Amino acid sequence: MQLNRKTIRARRNLFLSLVAGVGFLAALAYAVYWWFDERFWVVTDNAFVNGNLIPVHADATGMVTRVLKEETEYVKKGDLLIRLDEQRARAALGQAEGELGRAVRAVGALFAARRQTCQKIAARTALFDKVRHDVARYQQALPSGSVSKQVVQNAEDQLAALAADLQEAKAEFRSIEARVGGASRTAHPDIEAAKNKYTEAYIEFARQRILAPVSGYVAKRKAQVGDRVRPGDQVLTLVPLDHLWVEANLWESRMRGVRPGQPALVNVDLYGKSYTYHGTVEGLAPGAGSVFALLPPDNATGNFIHIVQRVPVRIALQKDEILKQPLRPGLSTVTSIDIRDSGKSPNAALTEAAAEEYGTDIFNDDLANAKSKAEQIIEDNLIPKGDLVEPDCPSAE
Repeated sequence: MQLNRKTIRARRNLFLSLVAGVGFLAALAYAVYWWFDERFWVVTDNAFVNGNLIPVHADATGMVTRVLKEETEYVKKGDLLIRLDEQRARAALGQAEGELGRAVRAVGALFAARRQTCQKIAARTALFDKVRHDVARYQQALPSGSVSKQVVQNAEDQLAALAADLQEAKAEFRSIEARVGGASRTAHPDIEAAKNKYTEAYIEFARQRILAPVSGYVAKRKAQVGDRVRPGDQVLTLVPLDHLWVEANLWESRMRGVRPGQPALVNVDLYGKSYTYHGTVEGLAPGAGSVFALLPPDNATGNFIHIVQRVPVRIALQKDEILKQPLRPGLSTVTSIDIRDSGKSPNAALTEAAAEEYGTDIFNDDLANAKSKAEQIIEDNLIPKGDLVEPDCPSAE
């Protein structure tokens, strides 16, 4: 059956009306959706997974004799990573040990000389007093003729000589006292100086073993057997993968509503839409990325072109989700921030240095061990053993 033009026109108008109605309803639905939800989200694909990359540096000079860990290998805090040649450090440690022992014995000899000088003063004082008393008696007997003038003169000369000897002994005592006064046999400045040199040599020896400051995965290993490293040379990098975050670089024109504490959804290109990470805005960088560049812009020179800047925003990720779906620093993401909650100041921050990689205690025992060994060396070289109480020498005044 052939339709007439009027029927065709009516059907066409009905179809166009339906299309227009569907389009209008779709636009209305999207407008409602945008008004109640979409306008509260800030979305960017200029966002990347970030984390702490812990550089491991040598703290001593030496040849690499052994590399114990390889890239991608997981290490625990305190594990031995690289061993350096210890021969020179061991020789220096032995020399420092000998110097410490020699200082202890030298100080012990000073205290012995102090006691000896004190006894010398006591003996010379007693002899001086005896001759002084004799001179007094001779002078009393001289008028009666019981003693001759020669005997009196000889006694007086002997008394003067003994007085000079006594002053010499006291001067010798004061010289020794200036070196040991106010100190003990185990806490003398010479011993402390030698002990600190021993401690430095011990730490240098301990640093021949390069340990992992934190737990993480080995990356960018540079050390090779036979390399000569110096303090400050980077040998490898450790990457903890249980504490990661996203750095989203947002246009400055879309930063008005972004605040710390707002929730965020993160889709990593590695997993696509199949998995969504839930994050929280921790803080906003205190400046646009351009001002922290190696060559920051200087808009006061040359021609000026207005360029919308980006501001880095740090978004924390949940640790359980990271462990369930592992990530790596540098991965690309699409990040969406819900800006409905804008109660906090943009200058507020939720970041904190609470993760394990923000501190290490692997070096804490070196100083304690060095001091313990130094004390043992001091004790072994004390003759007699123990810290004696030195008697006063009142006759030295």
